[in-house]
Amino acid sequence: MLKVLGSTWALLLGMLLLMLGNGMQGTLLGIRGAIEDFSTTQMSIVMSCYFVGFLFGSRMAPEMIRRVGHVRVFAALGSMISAVLILYAAAPHWVAWALMRVVIGFSFSGVYITAESWLNNASTNENRGQALSLYLIVQMIGIIAAQALLNLADPSGYILFVIPSVLVSLAFTPILLSISPAPSFDSTRRLSFSALFHISPLGCVGMFLLGAIFSAQFGMASVWATQVGLNVRDLSIFVGGIYVGGLVLQYPIGWISDRMDRRRLILFLAVAGTVVLMVPVLFDVPFTVLVLVGALAGGISNPLYSLLLAYVNDYMETSDMAAASAGLMFINGLGAISGPIITGWMMASIGPSGFFLFMAIVFAILSVYGAWRMIQRPAAPDAHSGYTALSPTSSLITVEAAMEQSEEEHQQN
Repeated sequence: MLKVLGSTWALLLGMLLLMLGNGMQGTLLGIRGAIEDFSTTQMSIVMSCYFVGFLFGSRMAPEMIRRVGHVRVFAALGSMISAVLILYAAAPHWVAWALMRVVIGFSFSGVYITAESWLNNASTNENRGQALSLYLIVQMIGIIAAQALLNLADPSGYILFVIPSVLVSLAFTPILLSISPAPSFDSTRRLSFSALFHISPLGCVGMFLLGAIFSAQFGMASVWATQVGLNVRDLSIFVGGIYVGGLVLQYPIGWISDRMDRRRLILFLAVAGTVVLMVPVLFDVPFTVLVLVGALAGGISNPLYSLLLAYVNDYMETSDMAAASAGLMFINGLGAISGPIITGWMMASIGPSGFFLFMAIVFAILSVYGAWRMIQRPAAPDAHSGYTALSPTSSLITVEAAMEQSEEEHQQN
């Protein structure tokens, strides 16, 4: 692990700084939106626009890289991110924020694709699994630590917008000064959505629903926290708890998934998510319980992403895994666009509890559909794709590398 860290530290440091910036801006906007007296509906549109941009970026950035190269795309998109982070404070209007969220979502998507292609190129078959694990850990640590940085200044001022802008600008220094020659970028063969749904209806439906849950957590947690009157300290603890749970539970759930019918585990996690998230809807619970609920919700939803990818690949030929992953990621992105908007509508209609109720309902739908699919066909006869911990923000570069690494390890065992 230390050898891998020694060869990739510049990329990992750059990604850590990027995640600090991205983690800060997502939560900060929820706080500042309340200060600027934006409505819940307006903020839900603002938060949803990030995923609109992210989805378009995932489709367009590869072509941009092929046309002008990794370095130019990386530098251009990084500059756009840094500029937008400053402009949030200069243009406190929800329509302006929505447009800027599209830009910043597009830019972050392209930056992730570029950086992850370098990371994949810098890794070997022997250490790629360790490199991917380090990458996930760095991502989660960055988002968690970003919540603590929110306590450094008054959210009604400019400083908290300047800090992520500076962090993002600094992120490109270690990466651009230490990278090896830019790797080649190959196109991934497409698999039609109808073909993908025919292969795995549960995988497609599950990915769409999970996208809505993840985007509600990432985009609307801070909006919910301001509605219930949490101060910045408690808000940062709650949001940080979501990602701590996602980091801690990834590996035990992954270990279990390689040793049982994955559909049963998907069903169990979906039911558990429904029950956990209904607790704050039905009961008036103290803050410590809310933090625990957030941690469990994050600890269930993040591993489910990797679990669904592994489940679908159990039905795929090796040559089709990359195409299937690309399709599933796009479906997940479509679901992510809807999550904040529906959550915002529910919060505006019934109050803050709509935040938890939305996610509970989505988990319940996944539970029912998962149970129904289990009686429609038997389990995969031989799982040939192992579980690999992945973040929903990972690009197709990382997902493909993880699938290849997992398959090699699975065959060796």
